[in-house]
Amino acid sequence: MSEDRDAFVPLRIAVLTVSDTRTEETDRSGQALVERVTAGGHRLVEKRIVPDDVYRIRAVVAHWIADPEVQVVLTTGGTGFTGRDSTPEAVAVLLDKPIEGFGELFRHLSWQEIGSSTVQSRCLGGLANATVVFCLPGSTGACRTAWDGILVEQLDSRHQPCNFANLVIPERGTHG
Repeated sequence: MSEDRDAFVPLRIAVLTVSDTRTEETDRSGQALVERVTAGGHRLVEKRIVPDDVYRIRAVVAHWIADPEVQVVLTTGGTGFTGRDSTPEAVAVLLDKPIEGFGELFRHLSWQEIGSSTVQSRCLGGLANATVVFCLPGSTGACRTAWDGILVEQLDSRHQPCNFANLVIPERGTHG
């Protein structure tokens, strides 16, 4: 492998909190993701909070998918079965390729922490326009589980045998 392929490549990441009640001051899940993104050496492009409304969620995520400055979209919230939870419905239609294994692996990791309640998580991942999108539950613990157990490696261009980072890095030539 060439030396440049062995170097860490920071990704440009946008974080969206989906909530009818959270504010910047009370958004612990979004802040946990921002902290992990920046501590991991990546660059935060934007962080927003939108109400749990299919069309508002879809508008923000679609905008980021179309923006060449955004390589990764992380959402938190709206993936359960209660109330107005609608993130999966808002985002799934935007994906070119779903990443079925993301939800499966997340629920496996989550089961070790919260048991059978993990079956209610409708988290998902996918690829759209050379942008990877991951929709995480709204709890801070679930965001930590997803980042620490999956995303920290899958968004690291050095992780082998494969990772999602290399799909969104244009100079790697594997996206599109």
